[in-house]
Amino acid sequence: MTTHFERYAEVAEILVRHGFGSLMTVLGLERLQSGPRLRVSGPLGNPDRLVLALEELGPTFIKLGQALSTRPDVLPQAYLTALSRLQDGAPPVPTDVVRSLIEQELGASPDEVFADFSDTPLASASIGQAHAATLHDGTAVVVKVRRPGVVAQVQEDLEILQNLAHQASRSWPAAADYNIEAIAAVFATTLRAELNYLNEGRNAEKFASNFADDASIHIPKIYWETTTSRVLTIERIYGMKIDGAEVRAMPLAAKDELAHRATRAIAKMIFDDGFFHADPHPGNLFVESTGCIGLIDFGMVGEVNDRFRDHLAKLLFAFSRNDPDRIARALLKLSVNRTSAHRELLVRDIAHFIEQYQGRLLGEIQLTSLVSELLAILRTHHLQLPSEMAMLAKMVLMTEGMGVRLNPEFNLGEVLKPYASRLAVERLDPRRLPGMLKQMGLDAADLGSDLPELLERALRNLDDGPEVRLRSDDLLPLVARAERIGNRLVAGIVLAAFIRGIGDLTAADSERLRSWQGKLLAGGIGAMGAMGGYLAWTSRPNTRRLRP
Repeated sequence: MTTHFERYAEVAEILVRHGFGSLMTVLGLERLQSGPRLRVSGPLGNPDRLVLALEELGPTFIKLGQALSTRPDVLPQAYLTALSRLQDGAPPVPTDVVRSLIEQELGASPDEVFADFSDTPLASASIGQAHAATLHDGTAVVVKVRRPGVVAQVQEDLEILQNLAHQASRSWPAAADYNIEAIAAVFATTLRAELNYLNEGRNAEKFASNFADDASIHIPKIYWETTTSRVLTIERIYGMKIDGAEVRAMPLAAKDELAHRATRAIAKMIFDDGFFHADPHPGNLFVESTGCIGLIDFGMVGEVNDRFRDHLAKLLFAFSRNDPDRIARALLKLSVNRTSAHRELLVRDIAHFIEQYQGRLLGEIQLTSLVSELLAILRTHHLQLPSEMAMLAKMVLMTEGMGVRLNPEFNLGEVLKPYASRLAVERLDPRRLPGMLKQMGLDAADLGSDLPELLERALRNLDDGPEVRLRSDDLLPLVARAERIGNRLVAGIVLAAFIRGIGDLTAADSERLRSWQGKLLAGGIGAMGAMGGYLAWTSRPNTRRLRP
């Protein structure tokens, strides 16, 4: 077994051999470089060389490449395409090792636990491999067995990756701009969760519960009696791959229905359930003989919380208004690193972007092109989406690609339109008003209590000399709280003044939105006065007079 230092040296040697010697300094690996650098075009080498390097570096780095293939906000399309070809394959684990591991975990040999167990694996990947088996009641299952020693190997590589990300962020401005330390941290958390098969089992059960009333979607059952953190027993799905030759030979109408059904299932995960399959590539979707769509592989999932849904609703609303400034604000709020963005240039680029789509309905737009162009703008301005949003963007690209392969006339926008409309309406649901007002009051009281002290601290900085100097750490807490209250004020004003108009809001109809927002503006002035009085009353008890 290699030592930690030897693994660092191995990483350095492989990167240099594949033409990434220029990264040695920024990664802090220059002292470990033993061979000559290869001359390659471009500072980072080409996408194919990157794939070869990751494959040679092993399971953790292959998983990293697969994760980066879902980050169109970070990497250009050429790299995304190359990384999506990464195959998570590995030589099979010897039969005697597999049988011994099952006996250790389940307390009996595979021949006792199962009525039938196949020693020939269905698939062998970097983390585990899958075997066909049959329960004693005749149920066909798949038994996934985690590779021995993989946890220790992955843990070591994750530590190395996070150390390299930290070093790069300190010495390479581009790495800091894209916040690669955060990317590495999220990746480490996701991969560690994937190592534990109990997590995958729980994910599958949650999907099964969410689709319990939908007979067209089949989520396989987990058999907990023969499942541990290292062994997973799951119902076997039989069917045709959704992009396979048999499905492609089906009548166009049948393929179109499949495309719409699969897309509606994915839209439900995102917009209704807030819990989605983060890797819905065609290999994980099967068409069963009954016509149901079977879904497998639940190791990687994403969640959409209320805050994220609210930001997404604001973004959809901004697009429906064709308002570059509003879109820029929504994107900046979504971005996890907004410090390097130039607001005016961002607004300009967004204005040029929406000119291409202005006047067109959502159903008339190919979302793959729209999303790809928008993500290119984010990369240009070094804005990085949260991991959940990046997963959603990747899902849009994958879903529309799958639909178009089934039916060249498929349009994802038409399927998503009602979900987007409902999300925008939900943002103005009057049932949210009490909770929003309560939180606004708490924030206002908190701000009222700290505002005088924070301002006094800032003003004291002016007494040290004629030059005006404000320390950002004095003002940041104030700005953050004021921003939160401002955001809720806007939503509260809209809700308090125009609950009667909520039913008229439709995100896909820009003309009706313009008319509706005009009414909001007219009535919002009166509501603002009442809300201002409320905030003044809330902060009054703790108000202190500033010194002159």
